[in-house]
Amino acid sequence: MTTADRWERRVHLGAHPVLYPVIRGLGSLRPAMRLPGLGVLVSEARLVRDVLMDQERFVKNGPSGSGALWTPVVGPRALVNMDGHEHRELRRKLGDLFTPGAVAAIVEPASASLHSRVHHDLDTLGAVDLVDCVKELAGGVISRLLGVPEDAPGRLPNRELFNLGSSISSLVRLGRPTLTARQIAKGRSAVEVLAGPARTAYRESDPETFPGRLRELGMGENEAMGIISAFVMVGTETLVSFVPRLVALIADSGRIEGLAADRAGVPAAVNEALRFTVPSPMMLRDAVAPATIGDVVVRQGDRILLSTIHAAKGLRGFDPGHPVPPQARQLWFGAGPHFCIGMPLAMAEINATLGLLLDRYSHSPWRVAARQVSKGVLIPGYRKLELTNVT
Repeated sequence: MTTADRWERRVHLGAHPVLYPVIRGLGSLRPAMRLPGLGVLVSEARLVRDVLMDQERFVKNGPSGSGALWTPVVGPRALVNMDGHEHRELRRKLGDLFTPGAVAAIVEPASASLHSRVHHDLDTLGAVDLVDCVKELAGGVISRLLGVPEDAPGRLPNRELFNLGSSISSLVRLGRPTLTARQIAKGRSAVEVLAGPARTAYRESDPETFPGRLRELGMGENEAMGIISAFVMVGTETLVSFVPRLVALIADSGRIEGLAADRAGVPAAVNEALRFTVPSPMMLRDAVAPATIGDVVVRQGDRILLSTIHAAKGLRGFDPGHPVPPQARQLWFGAGPHFCIGMPLAMAEINATLGLLLDRYSHSPWRVAARQVSKGVLIPGYRKLELTNVT
């Protein structure tokens, strides 16, 4: 087992010390199987993709699907909890908000702060915590999604914005088919804090802001707040999980120097790191009609647990030199009608961070000096990843 493999295993076991080895072990036994009391576990990439593509029989907004968890918190029309014609129409309307130009307008101001933080800490302190930096980047992106100018009076710091988004997404657990009244209240409270400045931007109808653009598209105010909250909570934890793991992977596998010298290999390295880390390790669907998955007969009402962690990670170790097989390609972003609409935004944040670190390495090499894995979290990741100058 390589250094990269060992650390990734520690990351997963830190988050799910029992569930991770069980899911990986079961996935090695059969491509699909029924787990009494939990649902049908699907672990093969081709079958996972088939389920995601079939919106007629497998839906996200069923009573135990992931989408239904969010409805009491963000309202019924937040994209992540919709299916069918209405979902397709809303995606179509939102598509122009995630063009390269629109995404750059959101990410570039936040990445400027990231640039300052990384260089300041390495130059003056000799070390920087990448996890903390990415949390600030995520908070800066949240600020832009809310339509809050950098110099707005009373603007919450980026870390506080990140913490609010994280407090919503942390309500989800694999074994939690519904949220309690207390959890719903907690989620709504965080959403209302986030929605305050977004409502102001929406009412001012400024087309330069994300809320203003939603109003231009004909969204009602509450609908716009639900959509913004959904983007905040879905993208927050996965980004902060993935970026430090990406950097650790290319450092542990000895690829930093090569990528810093020749950026042609960056897209393959990022794509392979997404496959190997699987930022969305499990996806949930509900069966609304009888079906067969592999050799398992599925009944209407069954909960479907899609083990993307096994379907993608189980293919091989980390190796950017080999293309991802078609059946697993971009599976971590989903497939079919619910393929992640925010993927361009996530990729812009990923590329901005990695590009900054590779630029820094070119003239002032750094190394991973210390790290701690997060314990008991939904999305596996590092709690700390310290980079220091090479002296």
